[in-house]
Amino acid sequence: MSLEIRLDGKVALVTGGSRGIGKEIALTMARAGAKIIVNDIEPEGSAKTVDEIRERFGVPAVAFLADVSKQSDVQALVEKSIGTFQRIDVLVNNAGVVVRKPAVELSEQEWDKIIDVNLKGVFLCSQAVARKMIEQANGGRIVNIASIMGEVALPPRAPYCSSKGGVIALTRDLAAEWAPYGINVNAIGPGWVETDLTKDYFSQKQVRDYLLERIPLKRFCSPSEVAVLAAFLVSDLANYITGQTILIDGGWTAL
Repeated sequence: MSLEIRLDGKVALVTGGSRGIGKEIALTMARAGAKIIVNDIEPEGSAKTVDEIRERFGVPAVAFLADVSKQSDVQALVEKSIGTFQRIDVLVNNAGVVVRKPAVELSEQEWDKIIDVNLKGVFLCSQAVARKMIEQANGGRIVNIASIMGEVALPPRAPYCSSKGGVIALTRDLAAEWAPYGINVNAIGPGWVETDLTKDYFSQKQVRDYLLERIPLKRFCSPSEVAVLAAFLVSDLANYITGQTILIDGGWTAL
């Protein structure tokens, strides 16, 4: 078996693919030869990601807008994807939101939004895509982007930690349920990743100093490091890995 990660001929759907980790995953899988479906609720960023994929790697790519927390949107997303590429081989559930707020101050609406996108959205997308994978009868790969905060706490992020802990548990259950169909389901738990979305937070000296002191490797993770792990998990190199959550955190959870 070649040790090179190749996804030639595969069709990969990446939610939240317009920027940050999701965009890097889409680019990395395109570099490995996959056809890419970029999903997001943000049209301009999605279009830019698709244009970059086509220009840099010359593989087919499309962007479809959908809110992953709404079943009707998810169903339409999957049907349009199948209509375009006739199949889906890979799903990366990356779309997510976060709120940093003391639990006693959280509104019901804030709680619901985090759970709906981060947990229900993962289930709805996985369910809809798995149905197609089962029909295709050729297996498939699902990777859920969880977080170290599904394993350890860092207040004040009660709904975010709850949603990511749920993603980890859901990953195990779906992996066991869908194994007979050849569908591997795994999760990635990133630590602190430096993206456009986190740069303002990390730019606060007190925050940056605390986090870097707490991380044994003394640096933040890059989106490309998460993307390479995702590409590995959906490749033939990871055929015997399922139901796992791999933490990529610079040693944060080792302490």
